[in-house]
Amino acid sequence: MSSDPLSSVLEAVRLRGAVFFLVDAHAPWAAEAPHVDELADVVLPGSQHVIEWHVVARGECWGGIVGEPLVKLVAGDVIAFPHGDAHTLASQPGLRNPPDVAAMRSVVGERLPFRFVQGVDRGGETAQIVCGFLGCDARPFNPLLATLPRLLHVRAGAESDGLRAIVQLAITESQARRAGGECMLARVSELLFVESVRRHLATVAPDGTGWLAGLRDPIVGRALAALHARPRHAWTVDELARESASSRSVLAERFARYLGVAPMQYLAQWRMQLASSLLLDGQTTVADVAYRVGYGSEAAFSRAFKKLVGRSPKAWREGRARDVARSGDAT
Repeated sequence: MSSDPLSSVLEAVRLRGAVFFLVDAHAPWAAEAPHVDELADVVLPGSQHVIEWHVVARGECWGGIVGEPLVKLVAGDVIAFPHGDAHTLASQPGLRNPPDVAAMRSVVGERLPFRFVQGVDRGGETAQIVCGFLGCDARPFNPLLATLPRLLHVRAGAESDGLRAIVQLAITESQARRAGGECMLARVSELLFVESVRRHLATVAPDGTGWLAGLRDPIVGRALAALHARPRHAWTVDELARESASSRSVLAERFARYLGVAPMQYLAQWRMQLASSLLLDGQTTVADVAYRVGYGSEAAFSRAFKKLVGRSPKAWREGRARDVARSGDAT
């Protein structure tokens, strides 16, 4: 496993990208999106959670959660809604255009990798926006999702060469419609989200709380790196404290402050997320999963899994398979 906790979490929660839209809009214009739960089953069938994001490729606009103040977006800015809130984009604050959910579901249901939507041309300023979706696991344990804000705004800047390159790739692939483009755009969606999270991490206040703030704390950060690098190791609090260059009491206090749980409770939750990913591949036995996440017996693992997840490993795997099958049938 990676000693980089952010990378290991992003891998374990199974990110996958989806349908893109390239929007050309002429002022005045406004577009609203419903809560993503109303589209998730057609955008990314089988995903537990879907995040919607937008990049301003050209021009300027305003964006934000419906009913809350909007933020100004300029070319190169990324705005994402990690918790799926209904949101709006507009050429200026105050414009409203409630979504036609049935029409949106129909368009997305066509499973087109790209679609162009032309705004009403009244001679106003033009904005071009790339829109995308990202699916991930929310259960049994996604520490990153819980710590992200409802609105994630990443501003363009001189230091954003990597972000600009990803944005340009999204625009190029959306316009080119070449073979393999859908796969490329799916990967771009993942890259854009990861880069946005990394830039958000750099802005997290030192006195903040949550998983990302914990990553920046020297003691908690070292402990998380150790746990994520060796999740099946038989950790003790004493050993983890030594690994973190701290005392047991300081380690416990820091974990409680940033993550709201004790170190060993965090490890148990993280092991269950790793186990859920292994169970979903359909090829790994429950006994092998138990060994790979640090349990000495299948029975001990099954008890721990049921305690934290609410179902036995076998029942959970069968239930998720049925969920995915139903989602596929619905589309």
